[in-house]
Amino acid sequence: QVQLVESGGGLVQAGGSLRLSCAASRSIFNIYAMGWYRQAPGKERELVAQITTGGSTNYADSVKGRFTISRDNAKNTMYLQMNSLKPEDTAVYYCNTATHIHGAIYDWGQGTQVTVSS
Repeated sequence: QVQLVESGGGLVQAGGSLRLSCAASRSIFNIYAMGWYRQAPGKERELVAQITTGGSTNYADSVKGRFTISRDNAKNTMYLQMNSLKPEDTAVYYCNTATHIHGAIYDWGQGTQVTVSS
């Protein structure tokens, strides 16, 4: 089993920025496509950003142009740079695999809370 630990969340005003980090307990970024997910209160968990093993990226329409996913394979760490934050970005953010067939494979971590005030 792989442990995924998210960090970097916090309280920020609308228009602000945050950078989230996801540390994996072992090297998996060259094996699986990875993603950042979020879950807002009362809503389903959704995938907002994906990075493939080849480095291609995909984004949900709601974050396109504002969020950037990246990774550092040597550090087993993935990042989500979030700019121009909106109150509707408020959610708990999680990282996990984001494969086409299986989606999220590993147990979910605790996530990191992002709160955007208006």
